[in-house]
Amino acid sequence: MATKKLGNLVQGKTAFFLCDVQEKFRPHIKFFTEILEVAQRLVQASKILDLPLVVTEQYPKGLGSTVSELDTSFAVGVFPKTKFSMVIPPVEEQMKTLCGGNLAHVVLFGIEAHVCIQQTVIDLLARDIDVHVVADACSSRSQTDRIFALERLRQAGAIVTTSESVLLQLVGDKDHPKFKEIQGLIKVSAPDSNLVHSNI
Repeated sequence: MATKKLGNLVQGKTAFFLCDVQEKFRPHIKFFTEILEVAQRLVQASKILDLPLVVTEQYPKGLGSTVSELDTSFAVGVFPKTKFSMVIPPVEEQMKTLCGGNLAHVVLFGIEAHVCIQQTVIDLLARDIDVHVVADACSSRSQTDRIFALERLRQAGAIVTTSESVLLQLVGDKDHPKFKEIQGLIKVSAPDSNLVHSNI
């Protein structure tokens, strides 16, 4: 009998993957400002919780670097790529040592939802990694592509969730030593990026 996935997140077995939030995308991505604000919270949370952060940049020579608002100085690596999926050989090599070799869960966010996020999810699920896609931190150039991608990822077996849900699941208890710092990140609700009316 197959075991139903419950969507758990264990702090010592979780990594954050930041996908291609680059300067040249800024004018073209729906709700870029809102997505960026949520991505900032997640990046800060990964540092607070001492979770490994993996960052990729799609063809940075043409599309620019990760936006300056995101502090990736503590990431385990910032990996340039031409493949749409984040699961490129240097990232796969890094995954072997993340979380002391016990990587089980990836919290994934960035752009574009229907291309690089989608193909990353498929590759991670194929490697038996639980994937939590942060819907309020993912977008595409079109809202249609965004919404259908999130639905497809849910059907494929990813957990489609929100930033606040992920962060509170990771701390799990108000007595967690980092709870106050995480609470500070989510004191103001994440900005609306038109997901509520999309029936994802």
